[in-house]
Amino acid sequence: QVQLVESGGGLVQAGGSLRLSCAASGSMFSINAMRWYRQVPGKQRELVAGITSDGNTNYAGSLKGRFTISRDNAKNTVYLQMNSLKPEDTAVYYCNADVTMQSGGYRFWGQGTQVTVSS
Repeated sequence: QVQLVESGGGLVQAGGSLRLSCAASGSMFSINAMRWYRQVPGKQRELVAGITSDGNTNYAGSLKGRFTISRDNAKNTVYLQMNSLKPEDTAVYYCNADVTMQSGGYRFWGQGTQVTVSS
């Protein structure tokens, strides 16, 4: 089994920054794409950003320029640097990872971390 554990969420004032981390652990051959999503109550979970194993990135159009995704393959960890935060960025942020295991390929999700941006 693979576990993804997010950290770094919290309460921040508008205009501030936060850095989220998501560390993967468990028995796996490789981690392929890793992504950050976010969800607010009553709305669908939306993609924030993704990054491939060789560092190619993609972003939700409205967030590019304020958010930066990166990863440390040696640590099996993906990061999300969030700058110039706005109240509308308030959400639970989730990471996921496409993992290759002995039994095949699977997608795993973290438990989420709350980000609250006050005005």
